Amino acid sequence: MPNSMTAYANTRVSHPWGALSWELRSVNHRFLVSQFHLPDSLQHLEMPLRETLSKSIRRGKVDCLLTLKQEASDPGITFDEQAARQYITAAEQIAAMIDSPAPLNPLDILDRPGIRCRMEVDIEVLNASVTTLYEQALSELVEAREREGNKLAEVIRRPLLDIRKHTQAVREAMPTLLNAQQQKLKDKLCEFGERLDHERLEQELVYMAQRADVAEELDRLEVHVEEIERVLDGTQAMGRRLDFLVQELNREANTLASKSLSSTTSYSAVELKVLIEQIREQVQNIE
Repeated sequence: MPNSMTAYANTRVSHPWGALSWELRSVNHRFLVSQFHLPDSLQHLEMPLRETLSKSIRRGKVDCLLTLKQEASDPGITFDEQAARQYITAAEQIAAMIDSPAPLNPLDILDRPGIRCRMEVDIEVLNASVTTLYEQALSELVEAREREGNKLAEVIRRPLLDIRKHTQAVREAMPTLLNAQQQKLKDKLCEFGERLDHERLEQELVYMAQRADVAEELDRLEVHVEEIERVLDGTQAMGRRLDFLVQELNREANTLASKSLSSTTSYSAVELKVLIEQIREQVQNIE
């Protein structure tokens, strides 16, 4: 079954030392393009994460955002004394420049950036947690792409049924249309009476029948429809193949329109192009 290139996944986990969250967004793209947004301390994980992504996804633009929030230790026990002294010294210098300054609040110093000490976490533990959570998010993203892909397949199959109906309608109408066209040509040529060259008439009738014959186009339309259905039932990446088959469907519909003998075939040709465009729009979303 097809996979959609559009999906979203989000996973979170909490530890005593902090919280991690992955946000993965996937949209359409001709190739596989990935962008990772990682904290500076975890940039070394980007390449292995990219390799893991490429094993599960073949096409699409995927944005991967990792958020890391480390918990602070108990502020009443652990803090950066040197940084705190620097803040106090600066505050006292500023206070000396002010008449009747307010008393310095120790809690205000404690809330300044860099004062509270973060709980230390082993880098190997952090790497393992980030990777495990990423694999969970990627698995959810793949499942979401599969679910939407199944829905896209259903949407594509509906106009395929209508293409079959129009193709069959044109095929059934062609003998009657050809006979009517031939009789129209005969009636027109009979106006010339004895000057009519019967051998030339036969040649014109044969030429007209050949030019108006759309059996091959109808056959190819049916073959392409069958191939699209077969591809949709497959398990491999199929977006590019489906795109090619849709182009071929459109080519046959254009030829059918150029050979039209009546409003009946013209109408069917227009309807075919509308249905093919509906399929093309959905195929653009398939991996």
